[in-house]
Amino acid sequence: MGYNGVVLKDSITIGKIYSIHYFEYMSDFSFEGESHDFWEFICVDKGEVGVTGGSSFTVLKKGDVAFHQPNEFHNVKATGDSAPNLVVVSFQCRSEAMRFFKKRILRIDETERNLLASIIIEARRCFDCRLDDPYLQNMPQKEPDMFGAEQLIRLFVEQFLIHIIRRYSNPIIFNKKLPKTAPQKTTKNRSDNEIFNRVVDYLESNIGSHVTIDQICRDNLIGRSQLQKIFKERSSLGIIEYFSQMKIDAAKEMIRTNRMNFTQVSEHLGYTSIHYFSRQFKKVTGMTPSEYASSIKAMAEGSF
Repeated sequence: MGYNGVVLKDSITIGKIYSIHYFEYMSDFSFEGESHDFWEFICVDKGEVGVTGGSSFTVLKKGDVAFHQPNEFHNVKATGDSAPNLVVVSFQCRSEAMRFFKKRILRIDETERNLLASIIIEARRCFDCRLDDPYLQNMPQKEPDMFGAEQLIRLFVEQFLIHIIRRYSNPIIFNKKLPKTAPQKTTKNRSDNEIFNRVVDYLESNIGSHVTIDQICRDNLIGRSQLQKIFKERSSLGIIEYFSQMKIDAAKEMIRTNRMNFTQVSEHLGYTSIHYFSRQFKKVTGMTPSEYASSIKAMAEGSF
């Protein structure tokens, strides 16, 4: 008896990718706007922005995603209250299912956030350009740094769109015969996630302080080895390295708000000196604080 193969149908198919960006904007950034014959979505990773789509204006906050259909005029403007971080992806898709996204503003969940992060990671592996230039219209390709990078971009974008449609269209139906107790591995994963989130909240509340591993363990009632293991598994960083990255991310946002000079930023984040702050900033970003500020300012003025 011969086997009959099954041809799997595509619900959403991405054709061309036109742009993939991760922007770090100044608090007064404004993009005049444009329209084009392909889809685009903008997702706020941090802060907030005002977005115009057609004739409607909306303020998007962290976790919001807005979709612009082909030939719809759209623009974006920082509200002045924060220096926003944005993910912007534009692409060709002629699938009927895209009607779901017309004039939609939605909230992403953790799975969709991880998919966006994966899209950015793969884009850096196969495009020979920075992903933070808002005026870049063509993304020059290069030989991918890792096998399958271009295909993964397409698959991740398709999965992102499918996941959103499923989540908003189909409520989760739980099996009535749920086990009384969760499996041990599931319980452990949930516990580790709770610890990770609790410690991250603790670090954010102490962003302007110098904290040690012992202090983190003591204040959060957790062992040193367990703490390091959880952060390695969830961020691929040690706890202090993670905290240093958080400080630099905070510094970048403060620089973009343009309300403090570098010395004030350094002091606000608990660095012992402006020189140490500058060294740490360059170690993480590859630029000094002044080089970063000049880069962001140049992009805002369209002269990047």
